[in-house]
Amino acid sequence: MTGCSDSCSADLSKVSPAERNTLVVVLLLNAGMFLAEFSAGLVAGSTALLADSLDMLADALIYALGLFALGRAAHWRSRAALGSGLFQLALGAGVAGQAMAKMFIDGLPDTGTMGLFGALALVVNTVCFLLLARFRHGDINLRATWLCSRNDMIGNVGVLLAAGLVILLDSMWPDIIIGLLIALVVARSALRIIAEARAELRNQVTSDLFTKSQH
Repeated sequence: MTGCSDSCSADLSKVSPAERNTLVVVLLLNAGMFLAEFSAGLVAGSTALLADSLDMLADALIYALGLFALGRAAHWRSRAALGSGLFQLALGAGVAGQAMAKMFIDGLPDTGTMGLFGALALVVNTVCFLLLARFRHGDINLRATWLCSRNDMIGNVGVLLAAGLVILLDSMWPDIIIGLLIALVVARSALRIIAEARAELRNQVTSDLFTKSQH
């Protein structure tokens, strides 16, 4: 979701079965890559990898929420969105804490692991980008998901850049700085989701109270 925190949303109620199936595939790819990249980030001690994995998670949660909300009452979507936003924010705070802790610990991240999983994430996002490309002129929500996959590739390149700079400069700071920048974008998106979900829940409560007062 790098660079598209205000446009990555999916109301899937109007998409076709073919479009929905494509989004399920993209969801599974993003979820699987999150688990792989997050684990690799922990092993490699890389802030950039950990932050980039949250980007994959954020996309997966958005697609999952859209699919979950189909045929369900509005309050289910709002509550699920609130939960996902809080989860993303908590993970983002964890990445920031890991970065701060690294400032006081000597040692470089494993650039080989960073490069391998950064490249793998780039491949996965490229596949998602190509799968969604045929919908880029269609429904606005499908266009948004395509743009998000395109922008996610920038975050993956950021991880590869961080790995290269760590080697070139023999310093952990490129990994920390780029990781924090990616985490900041994810946290901003999470805060927006939380705010929107809370507003929707408040509106639903107000609407319910108004309806009851009319009877």
